[in-house]
Amino acid sequence: MKVNEWVARVGDIRIGGGNPIVVQTMCNTHTADVDASFAQCVRLYEAGAQLIRLTVPGPAEVESMRMLRARLDDAGIPVPLVADIHFSAATALAVAPVVEKVRINPGNFHRDHETARSLFGQLLGVCAESGTAIRIGVNHGSLGEYITGLYGNTPEAMAHAAMEWIRMCIEARFFNVVVSLKSSNTVVLVEAYRHLERMMREAGHRFPLHVGLTESGNGDSGRIKSCVGISTLLSEGLGDTLRVSLTEDPEAELPVARYLADRYEGRTASSLVSLKVEGKQVCARYEAPSRERLLLDASCDFGKRLLEGSVDALTLEGTYLDTDGTPVSLTDSGFGAYLEDELMQAARRRFYKPEYIACPGCGRTMYDLQGALEEVKARTAHLKNVVIAVMGCIVNGPGEMADADWGYVGEGGGKVSIYRGKTPVLRHVPQEEAADRLLELIESEGSQGRALL
Repeated sequence: MKVNEWVARVGDIRIGGGNPIVVQTMCNTHTADVDASFAQCVRLYEAGAQLIRLTVPGPAEVESMRMLRARLDDAGIPVPLVADIHFSAATALAVAPVVEKVRINPGNFHRDHETARSLFGQLLGVCAESGTAIRIGVNHGSLGEYITGLYGNTPEAMAHAAMEWIRMCIEARFFNVVVSLKSSNTVVLVEAYRHLERMMREAGHRFPLHVGLTESGNGDSGRIKSCVGISTLLSEGLGDTLRVSLTEDPEAELPVARYLADRYEGRTASSLVSLKVEGKQVCARYEAPSRERLLLDASCDFGKRLLEGSVDALTLEGTYLDTDGTPVSLTDSGFGAYLEDELMQAARRRFYKPEYIACPGCGRTMYDLQGALEEVKARTAHLKNVVIAVMGCIVNGPGEMADADWGYVGEGGGKVSIYRGKTPVLRHVPQEEAADRLLELIESEGSQGRALL
């Protein structure tokens, strides 16, 4: 069957069709604060962002986006802007002529499925007229009852959810489309994209893919999980634009994202120097120029092999250069063993600590998300076989923490809701007490969580 390979046009950027991988990120400023959003967009553009997304929670922020676009144009900064929409089709329709791309989540575009389809058809018409691209962004935790009733909460269900809206685009002959399937679980992530790629090719239309692991957290773990999932997809030719979502300042995402794009477009090679394989046991030796480079190289070298089970045991040896240029032994420093544990956990093969899910934060976040994540991690580090989510807002948090046993969700105003799964068990907890209350609840249950798969 002949497959049409479509290219998305987002301002002056071309996504898909053999074009270079596009690196993007998202502002965590309040969109209504145009001065702060403008300043952050400038910093992100100068740091290498080729596409910048901002949340547009309601009609009031549409004018803010218009002002932001004008200020960036006046400053000679051509970076395309993406409007992130949740729960408000009216806002999507209003903002589409203002920005270069609109991201919608079909699972929450409208409560009623048929109404959502009708409104999506209207959005296609507005985007066609204004030359605006659409990103169909399906998230594992917010598929909607319609799709889970048919296929369950599975990777295949995510692909089916996307395909319904893709078919609407095809029927309307609207092809300026990018598709994403986000999950905080590396196994679910990879399987979902593989299903989607197959389904698109069977339909005869292949649209560009935005790839990224959602709610990956921060620090080493966030980078490792992101690289394990994203590198597996890129190694299979799946991924035309990417974001590394970290619970850190958005500037911190860009070096990792650029590394991934450079590696899978042949501009960067691994610092791996030798490999010894005995069955499914591997000993790898590195000579890395830095600690972070070693972390990224090993995550990409072995992420797919661990996910697919072709490697069961991994030993990392060699050196990396410290900040002063001194070689650090992976064996003597213990960093090799630490990285082995982190890789096993990222690939969901073996768990040595709690699994943390945390969103990067955006304009909907009304509290110190980064500080909250660090506090929760410090208080719960002794636990095992438990998944804890720290989420930025009550709007998206409960739906997005699909894998979590427990959730710590910011309400704003210095208050937090605590969830058991997707059920709130405590509301309006002062933030200074919330980590204590969360730990009390986990320990009072008599078990730390469930077996992680």
